[in-house]
Amino acid sequence: MATADKNITIDNYLESHYIHRSNWLRAAVLGANDGIISVSSLAIGVAAASTSRDPILLASVAGLVAGALSMAAGEYVSVSSQTDIEKADIAREKQELEEMPEVELQILAQIYEKRGLKKETAMQVAKELTEVDALGAHVRDELGINEVSQANPIQAAFASGAAFTAGGLLPVLVTVFAPVQQMEYFLYGFTILSLIILGAVAAKTGGSVIRKAILRIVIWGTIAMVISAVVGYLFGVKV
Repeated sequence: MATADKNITIDNYLESHYIHRSNWLRAAVLGANDGIISVSSLAIGVAAASTSRDPILLASVAGLVAGALSMAAGEYVSVSSQTDIEKADIAREKQELEEMPEVELQILAQIYEKRGLKKETAMQVAKELTEVDALGAHVRDELGINEVSQANPIQAAFASGAAFTAGGLLPVLVTVFAPVQQMEYFLYGFTILSLIILGAVAAKTGGSVIRKAILRIVIWGTIAMVISAVVGYLFGVKV
């Protein structure tokens, strides 16, 4: 029977889990998905009301640039707000540990007791963890903040903006090379293909079910593009 590698460390083992990819994977998938669907939907809407290539291409490029900047800025602001809340909670916890350490010790012990430890064992664990790193124990177990859940605003903004650009480039290229008369159909076909690839890659990277991920992303992408095309046809303004 094969034995485990004795040189493996707990850090290396934990890093092998998919949850450690959740922050950047979420931002990247959201950005790429939004880039593909947003730019394609915009291009389809304009193409449905246009008989020339220029307005379609202009709208696609404008949507790509504005969308990438908006995604990056929005992700940065959102994640920064989350980080500010976390820092405020950590500062408050630090103050409470200084002012009422015994109460905080009891709270920590009760948390472990609720997780299934006996009362005496829970108190012993709480005491030992407090002796090593009281603030770290409370931040992790009372506030639920850890290295996995902690957000990085710069990383999230870059991942989201870059992913939106990468995703939005495909429909832009379609508007450059596809025939104007069948533009909507080319955009829809290439967009669905891109969404299938994105869903498969995201599922594979995150360790989830590929079929479910593809189905989810294709359905919502199709809904967005169909609605955009309907809006374009309803306006009926031929440019």
